[in-house]
Amino acid sequence: MSERILVVDDDPIQRRLLENAISKFGFTPFCAENGQQALDILTKNKPDHFALMVLDLVMPDLDGMGVLDALHKTDIKLPVIVQTAHGGIDTAVNAMRAGAFDFVIKPISPERLQIAIRNALKVNALEEEITRIRATEKKRYTFDTIIAASPSMTRVLTLGERAAKSQIPILIEGESGVGKELFAQSIQAASERSKKPFVTVNCGAIPDNLVESILFGHEKGAFTGAGDKHTGKFLEANGGTLFLDEVGELPLETQVKLLRALQEGEIDPVGATKPIKIDFRLISATNQDLIRCVQEGKFREDLYYRLNVFPIRIPPLRDRKEDIPALAKNFLTRFAAEEGRKGLSNITPEALQLLQSYDWPGNIRQLENTIFRAVVLCDGDQLTIDEFPQIATQLGTLTKSIVEARAPLEGVPDFSETLTTNPAAVSPSPHPTAYMPSVPEANGTTASAHTGTQPIAQTQPQAQSGRQPAANSELWGFLKLLDEDGNLKQLSALEAEIIAYALEHHDHRMSAVARSLGIGRSTLYRKLKEYGLEEAQE
Repeated sequence: MSERILVVDDDPIQRRLLENAISKFGFTPFCAENGQQALDILTKNKPDHFALMVLDLVMPDLDGMGVLDALHKTDIKLPVIVQTAHGGIDTAVNAMRAGAFDFVIKPISPERLQIAIRNALKVNALEEEITRIRATEKKRYTFDTIIAASPSMTRVLTLGERAAKSQIPILIEGESGVGKELFAQSIQAASERSKKPFVTVNCGAIPDNLVESILFGHEKGAFTGAGDKHTGKFLEANGGTLFLDEVGELPLETQVKLLRALQEGEIDPVGATKPIKIDFRLISATNQDLIRCVQEGKFREDLYYRLNVFPIRIPPLRDRKEDIPALAKNFLTRFAAEEGRKGLSNITPEALQLLQSYDWPGNIRQLENTIFRAVVLCDGDQLTIDEFPQIATQLGTLTKSIVEARAPLEGVPDFSETLTTNPAAVSPSPHPTAYMPSVPEANGTTASAHTGTQPIAQTQPQAQSGRQPAANSELWGFLKLLDEDGNLKQLSALEAEIIAYALEHHDHRMSAVARSLGIGRSTLYRKLKEYGLEEAQE
């Protein structure tokens, strides 16, 4: 979902104009008729529910300045663009001093309004990213730094906040890349041990022969190569929190000593003559099904019940897609700043819809890397679908755009609804031929585009008007994404095929070709020359 913008104006005509303009900019408008109604709407929602407010200064009862003063007494921090028909230096200065981000004069042009909105959102995003960077440098993650707009993540945050207030052992479950370590650090920051050490151990990255030494420490000379005494991670976390990531990877021998540490509050360093008392808070995390590991004998049942006292499961990104726009824009702000792309500050609604249609098997980590790659690829001032070719290909968006770009041919099935409502229908198979689900055969039935796919629809032959497809084995619009060797074709090759098909379909009428492809005629002529299709034009 795009950013929500609250419009506050007592003039219904002005509200309608602003609402239409904001919708065309790709944002979601909400309207309030007066200042008090605006405050009621803001206070009934979360502080970050609205990304921006367009506020009229002159209104009956509670005016714009009154709204700005009231906002100072709340925890709502959102940029405000004030507008008035009576502009003056004193009015503008007073509004800016009251906390307004920008000041515009009625009637405002759509171009000026769009610039003001984008500048306000850009600065707000940068301020939020600065706060996150400072928290990262100080290793001070909190629940406020976690982006969670979905109901499922809101419940998870509530559980985390409750667990942080006690010393109860916590087991965080979730797939790789969902942010288990960040969540554990947030629990630490909200607990009484917030100023104590937070020690992270990736159990799956420690060699089996060194696990005990790294976790519990060793005495000098305890084994060959132990030239010095080592304190171990448990002692490092004494008084604070020990976070065992991928705890299911611990060897069975180490699990016994971990169980003793939890039960007795003491550890036995390798080569030590007596145990050492310790005080620590344990948070464990796993991406495995520990119940199954217990059943298979890979994890001790008694240890499982010791760790699983307060389980918290972080949902995968595919189950919290409401969070994707905010996460994507957060990553965009960070990577644009790191790459020196100050003008790159927005993601188009179409691109956001594309990202929300994907299931993200690698979760937030995959989304982060995808946005990083898109920032590097982007040449404009906003990320579009063109910057996400891999995601678009897997969802079949490229094929869908081809179907929608041309006038539908009678007798040829329309796959746009199938592609929109069921992206899984076009997900790659082990040996894909194309992402188009099916094509009609001569007998009127629908054949699968690749082996193993069930027919989607059946179409009876009908009389066709307009130009017929080429008399060959492939209908116009059937685009093969793989070459003869089974490799994915380059985008330039696919584009050349599309243009060639369009030329033939429209009898080389260049205006019709350009219109169906959604490009200008000058661009079309340039691409004809680039792909050597000028002869086909003639």
